[in-house]
Amino acid sequence: MHYIGRFAPSPSGPLHFGSLVTALGSYLQAKSCLGKWLVRIEDIDPPREVKGASSLILKTLEALNLYWDDAVLYQSSCSERYQAILQTLIDNQQAYYCDCTRQRIQSLPHGIYDVFCRERHLSIKNKQQFAIRLKQNHPIFQFTDQIRGLQTVEKASAQEDFIIHRKDGLFAYNLVVVLDDHQQGITEIVRGSDLLPVTAKQISLYQLFGFPVPSYCHLPLVLDNNGNKLSKQNHANPIYLNNLKALTVQALQFLGQCVPKDWQDATQQQLLDWAIQHWQLINVPKQNIQLSTNIG
Repeated sequence: MHYIGRFAPSPSGPLHFGSLVTALGSYLQAKSCLGKWLVRIEDIDPPREVKGASSLILKTLEALNLYWDDAVLYQSSCSERYQAILQTLIDNQQAYYCDCTRQRIQSLPHGIYDVFCRERHLSIKNKQQFAIRLKQNHPIFQFTDQIRGLQTVEKASAQEDFIIHRKDGLFAYNLVVVLDDHQQGITEIVRGSDLLPVTAKQISLYQLFGFPVPSYCHLPLVLDNNGNKLSKQNHANPIYLNNLKALTVQALQFLGQCVPKDWQDATQQQLLDWAIQHWQLINVPKQNIQLSTNIG
């Protein structure tokens, strides 16, 4: 099967060093496998979006010479496809409405939902008052990550009926990421390890829909001085376009890759070409890494 990978940022702000690590890691893995590398803008959560962030993200990728194959997919243009699949799940009694509050669920053991609404057959008058949950009939108790090895999932979490459509009317990430990765033919998902805990839920959706399951590679997270994930919410410095080659070298080193001794004399494209030829997934660290400074 021809390799197809992807980078799927949300437009909640400009790219930062953690984003660069994910973009570069997914790009190098795809290109070292002689595959395609796609870009998808995950703009399904308007309250979290920053105006102009989508175009700025693409501009930064282009400045890094991280050129994508095929057209960029915007999740905001896929609502009809998502809705049709969601309705099919409801019609087939594979999903159901739930009006449980966040406070109620947080009061449950480990904060895991207890199927309270599964058999209630709620009378639905205003759908905006309800979330939609999947009936979990395909629990995944373990899977293999290409970087971190065998992952075991706690039983209650694996069996949880999780939300696929939110009370605020927005589609849940776990549903749409599976639908779009399948739609785009993604064969391997390279992303940050913050998404490792939801991978089993996503694999269960692949099995429910009868989709081929991609392989997974979860890259180490970049942590700030306080041990928190470097993120837009934690005010990570954006990537500035005047030091991209040095940032690329730092990202390569973060990913456990060697860099050419004469990298300062190379162009950005020459640096990337060298990195593709020498990419070793086995050298990527398994643990998250704290940086002494906030790179930007």
